[in-house]
Amino acid sequence: MAKRRFLVLSDIHANQEALEAVLRAVSRRRYEGVLCLGDLVGYGANPDPVVTRVRRLPRLVTVRGNHDKVVCGLASAENFNVAARRAADWTAARLSRENLAFLKAMPQGPKNLGDGMWICHGSMADEDAYLFSDYDAYEAFQHADFEICFFGHTHFPCAFRQTKAGIEFHPLKGEVAEIVRNPGERLLVNPGSVGQPRDRNPWASFGEYYPDVGRFVLRRIPYAAERARAKILRAGLPENLGNRLLVGT
Repeated sequence: MAKRRFLVLSDIHANQEALEAVLRAVSRRRYEGVLCLGDLVGYGANPDPVVTRVRRLPRLVTVRGNHDKVVCGLASAENFNVAARRAADWTAARLSRENLAFLKAMPQGPKNLGDGMWICHGSMADEDAYLFSDYDAYEAFQHADFEICFFGHTHFPCAFRQTKAGIEFHPLKGEVAEIVRNPGERLLVNPGSVGQPRDRNPWASFGEYYPDVGRFVLRRIPYAAERARAKILRAGLPENLGNRLLVGT
């Protein structure tokens, strides 16, 4: 009998080329559901097609990201840098009424999916917080009694493992990487960014989770980053938002 499997996506950031490459790569695979950790929009040049495509994914479960909130008017852009603020303003003017409503209705994280599995955008402790350090992980582990929580926001694929001995940090590198939750352990896992990787690997990043065996597999695939960059430049968005796609920063 086939094991249950979830697709885990985060930080697509309006990058249609990266999203479609990921969905093509998994088109023949069956999933129990799709877990989306937020930030569908911001930075990239195709916000409306990306939101439409995500909305149509079967058995979708999602939480909102900080860019989703700003674009649909639920939060201000005062904490954004100049490029992010320009992209948010540009994006808000180019989303359909239905897609703006979808962003506005995305639930706040963290979200309990049952069976010890949670999702959030930033951290279990704060949906907008960046989870980088062992102490950040410690605060997140204290927030709820989960077995595994998937988080995004940092665009950096990694995992934090809590054992009786303490908290371990595991960067997830390469074309394929995996981590397994052993009995009695807990995991915080970041699948990296589909649309704007920042770990110096420009390939789109996503994950698959097998809850019956506690196994998470990170996957990286190439996509038409030059095309995504060209769209950003043609749209008049800040040049660095396109250039960074080629180097993964």
